[in-house]
Amino acid sequence: MKRDTTISICKAIAIILMVMGHAECPQAISTFVYEFHMPVFFITAGYFFSLEYIDNEAVFVKKRLKGLYVPFVKWSVFFLIIHNWMFDIGLLNEKYGNITGGVTHPYSSHQAQQNLWNIVTAMGGYDQFLCGTFWFFRGLLVASIAYLIAFKLLDCLLRKANRNVDFRTLAIPIAVCLIMLLIGAWKTGEGLRVINIVQGGYREIMGAFFFGCGFLFRQMRQYYRVSLWTTMPCLAIVVLFAHLSPACFDWRPSFRQFISFPVPAICGFLMTYNISAWIDRHDGPVKRFLVYCGNNTLYIFVFHILSFKLVSIIKILYYGLDYQQIGCHLVIHDHAKEDLFWILYTIVGVGVPLAWNYAYRKLKEQALSIIR
Repeated sequence: MKRDTTISICKAIAIILMVMGHAECPQAISTFVYEFHMPVFFITAGYFFSLEYIDNEAVFVKKRLKGLYVPFVKWSVFFLIIHNWMFDIGLLNEKYGNITGGVTHPYSSHQAQQNLWNIVTAMGGYDQFLCGTFWFFRGLLVASIAYLIAFKLLDCLLRKANRNVDFRTLAIPIAVCLIMLLIGAWKTGEGLRVINIVQGGYREIMGAFFFGCGFLFRQMRQYYRVSLWTTMPCLAIVVLFAHLSPACFDWRPSFRQFISFPVPAICGFLMTYNISAWIDRHDGPVKRFLVYCGNNTLYIFVFHILSFKLVSIIKILYYGLDYQQIGCHLVIHDHAKEDLFWILYTIVGVGVPLAWNYAYRKLKEQALSIIR
């Protein structure tokens, strides 16, 4: 039986769009992309949530910790260790930084130790200029566990009220999603913060909502039809929202941005899913690449910003810029609005981490075969 790789392709498209957005692509494209590319990851994660976890919470939590907390700590500590070295070799500096003018600095011994504590205890403290996307690991970990807890609580309450009715497949998932939306509305409307979650908790709350949407989509998948007639309206809705009321997975949105976010995000996922399902039906190099990409998004999350430095060197030579501009975050901002370097940044930001991972695995296989 042919394996369905649609979700892997969905994740590949989303990660490519993420890198494209970080590469300072034209504003019209970035505004469109930011409407839905990060929710796709939460929705696809929720797609694989199983009802078995409701009665076996330890398995789910252990799986989430292994897949999200462990790699977060591993790579955050790695970049913490090399942070000051990045200044020594010139990849970071105190002259150039992000587009708003902020810069980063070498860590003192005390700062490094505090960051280590934050990494381990709060999933914070990571290098903002080299690990800017690492919030996703914390966001998905907290969101998925929050979804499990909310689901479990509602399941217990409803089972006590009516033991003969199964609420798990539809009623509870819908209720949890609505609860997360209400909490999100309360939080953004009043400007509240969850003080024990880095960045205040909005991404985690909305992450739980989108996680639940993924689970619901899996339950209703048999009734959904992939076609041009479901793809084009979704595309139109995303374009409309991007033009009239743009929103993204910002950690401190306004209430209007919160209101404007769920609909285009879900439509963006459906559009991406439809395109992915079409690609999945056509074997070839494009499909094989996207499946491999979707199965290895971790390495793109971790290394795409560092890979951008390779393109920054080329751009510095091309325009004759100050070499220290290699420290710009995420990419070199000069000429970004009129040139096409964002395309090269995207190709390298996706390609180099995948190539590194492929080569590492091949070398590891060869080493193990020699040992045996």
